[in-house]
Amino acid sequence: MQLPTTIGTLSSSSIITRHPLNPILTRDQVPYSPALVFNAGITKYEGQYVMVFRNDYGSVERHELEPQHTTDLGLAFSKDGIHWDVSPKPCLKIYDEEINRVYDPRLTVIDGICYMCFAVDTKHGIRGGIASTEDFNTFNVISMTAPDNRNMVLFPEKIKGDYVRLERPFTVYGRGGVDRFDIWMSESPDLVYWGNSQLLLGVEQVPFANDKIGPAAPPIKTAKGWLTTFHAVDIDSNRGKHGWEDSWKKRYTAGLMLLDLDNPSKIVGMYKEPLIAPEASYEVDGGFRNHVIFPGGMVLEDSGEVKIYYGAADTVECLATAHVDDLLQLCL
Repeated sequence: MQLPTTIGTLSSSSIITRHPLNPILTRDQVPYSPALVFNAGITKYEGQYVMVFRNDYGSVERHELEPQHTTDLGLAFSKDGIHWDVSPKPCLKIYDEEINRVYDPRLTVIDGICYMCFAVDTKHGIRGGIASTEDFNTFNVISMTAPDNRNMVLFPEKIKGDYVRLERPFTVYGRGGVDRFDIWMSESPDLVYWGNSQLLLGVEQVPFANDKIGPAAPPIKTAKGWLTTFHAVDIDSNRGKHGWEDSWKKRYTAGLMLLDLDNPSKIVGMYKEPLIAPEASYEVDGGFRNHVIFPGGMVLEDSGEVKIYYGAADTVECLATAHVDDLLQLCL
């Protein structure tokens, strides 16, 4: 099998500003002592910012993680989206004879209800779930996909009467037996039954990816279209130890595209370079998997500022900002 073409140095867009207090959430702020806190879903709900984040447990000193079933989801609230009050215990942990863990939450508010997309590892494959909550203590699981599918995000309103989501199926056999994962779109009348699935963006269409792509933060609505981030992965066989593992050959960056308001299966424009590439110390050094940027939440403020929340190095949660007009200009 031919090795993918190596992608060289990548850098973040000049319109991106990393927050000076990054990382905005680390394991030291969580009272029940996880080893890693990252890949959070963040939204504004009932006048405050809400964060649901992923906890992985283990020994930071020995660089060892516990079995998958110890992964759970933590909860934090904020008045400014920067300083967080972390709840004293996890908000969601699901596992039984079939389910090993739940992780990677994404939050979207639709008609006053907060919905959470999440991934679930089971003994028979990886599934994506959708749950609703009004208090972040009780979650009503609405639907789960068949394996293998994950990285699901919901649009914040119905489009032509249907709910719409972005997703990333794991089409291993149909894509040559390797990572060649793409972004798909599906529709639903009720968040339970999903169909009319179609390809939105193929990995081969992204110049800074040679491995896989997938959804990242849920889309935000602008006058010119649905602005949405995605994650893009490149692999280099020459990379060695870049984290806790003996060999970590991948790099994750954040991409940006704009989708048509009335027909989001139509891509209005896409920035041909990474929006955010791993560059800061907390993104490239000392983490579980260095050189990883994974957006999980975007908040459009009244001022036009867009807060982009992302996991860094699969270890901490961070914040970058940009003006919505600059983000749109990148796509257009």
